[in-house]
Order: sequence, then structure tokens, then C-alpha cells
Amino acid sequence: MKTAMGAGIRVLLVDDEMAIRRALRVPLTELGFEVAEAARGEEALRLVRSEPVDVVLLDLQMPGIGGMSTLVKLRQLAPRLPVLILTVQDSEDLKVEALEAGADDYITKPFSIRECVARLRSAVRRARTAKCPGDTPLEIGQIRLDPVRRSVTLSGEPVHLTKKEYEILHFLMQNAGRAVTYGKLLTQVWGHEYRNEAAYLRTFVRQLRKKIEPDPARPRYLLTDAYVGYRFADLDEAWDADLQKGDGEAQAGGSDRLRAPLAILIGDRFSGQEENRWKDHEMEDDLGGNGLTWFPLA
Repeated sequence: MKTAMGAGIRVLLVDDEMAIRRALRVPLTELGFEVAEAARGEEALRLVRSEPVDVVLLDLQMPGIGGMSTLVKLRQLAPRLPVLILTVQDSEDLKVEALEAGADDYITKPFSIRECVARLRSAVRRARTAKCPGDTPLEIGQIRLDPVRRSVTLSGEPVHLTKKEYEILHFLMQNAGRAVTYGKLLTQVWGHEYRNEAAYLRTFVRQLRKKIEPDPARPRYLLTDAYVGYRFADLDEAWDADLQKGDGEAQAGGSDRLRAPLAILIGDRFSGQEENRWKDHEMEDDLGGNGLTWFPLA
């Protein structure tokens, strides 16, 4: 029995490595996603022109026209189509370049299926949600921002912010779940001439965290994407943080149980037998339905 986690979502996997595509296709299909595949950028563009696609998972290191050129052409072809890029850990400059070129988010190899599913669903939800007017109140977790009154409350209590702190928070909440580069945030709040002043921005973010985070040393709302920028937790991430903050019984009895089924690393090493590592497992997870168990290499 498949879960409904990915029900109604069609993912296009674009990667020249068959092992990566296979390792993603099997669990995503088991979780209810519809999956299409392309080994090159040219093939991906043909598929997007001819078939319905809800979200693209795009590797940047590919032969042919390459991932970055594919990203630019996808943006021209389908401006609202969510595109998530796959990168390696030491490619911060490439991540920033891709985000500035229009990527919605990135996933760093190796990654877990749980992380991949969360990012895919978040990107699709943002794309399907009609853009709200600029004066619509924003509410995520315990934080509520009212653009008309320029006010912020935390658990119903007013939070006093400086003008720049408010503008940082407003822009990040408007783009909740999306990685926002240092340069983009600095340009939005201070102007283009400040886009390289990342150290300046960090000072304001530290002060902002002291005002909105229950534990500024372990933020659950205003998150850092190392060497790239910041992101504000979206609804799923804020909900997950509240879940982890639950009572001791829930922590002891549920935390590992909830996470285990999807804690699968992709992008490390593959034997070509990925299909045999998945098995239906009668276990309820936090999103409903049956979980899945990963059988590691012997």
C-alpha cells in the first residue's frame, strides 16, 4: 500500500547518472509521486514542452547543454515551474549562481529521502498557492506579521523590531521555505550597492533571532543556509519543530519512529540494487499512511 505523500505531484528527475535516478525513482514512486526521467537537459526541455510536470529535480553537472543552461531555459519556458537543483557539498558558489538564475531551492548530496520529499512538497505548494496581496498578514508557527500595521507578534505578544529587522523578516516570510541568497536579501533591504556586505547582514540576523526565536542558538524559524544565505521555515518545517518540542513521552516514543522510514541517503554509493532495498512496512508516519524501510548494503 502506497502512501499519499506525493499524490497528485509529477516529478521530473534530470540526472545523467542512472543510479541516482533509480535510487530516487523507487522511493518517490512508493510514496505516491509520479516520476518522469531525463538523462540530459535537452531531453528535459522536450518533456516539459510536451507533458505536464509539477516540479523538476535537476542535477547541474551534466553533459550536453548542462544543468545551468537547462535551468535558464526552463525558466524561460515555464516561469512558475518549481526547479530544485542537486549539488555537492563543496559547491556553494554554484548554489548561489543557480538561485540567482531562478532555481527555487537546492538539495545537497548526499541527502535523505525525507529531506527530498519535504523540499519537493514545499516547492509545489508554493507554486500552487495564489500570490497573496502585499498587505496580507503572514503567519508561520507562533509568528504573525501584519504588513499594514507593520507589527509582529510572537505567541500573541508584540515584538519590537527596528525598521531593517522588520524588512528582513517580512521579505523572508514572504519567501518562506525558499533559500534567499545574501546578495538578494541585502539588495532588497539596503539596495544593490550593499549586496556584498554579508557580515553586515549577519549582525542584523543575530539581533532578529534574539527577538523571535525561543532559543536563538538553535533557530527553528530563521534558518541559515551555510555560505548561501537564509531561509524562513515554511509551514511544514515550523510544524515539525513544534512536534519536536512536544512532551517527553512523545519525544521518547515517537521521534525516531517518525524519522526512521525516510532516513535514506541518496548520492553517496550505489550497488545497482536499489529497488530491493525498499519494502512496504506497516508503520504510521507523521504524514499518514504506511512508512517504508530502507535495507542498507551488507
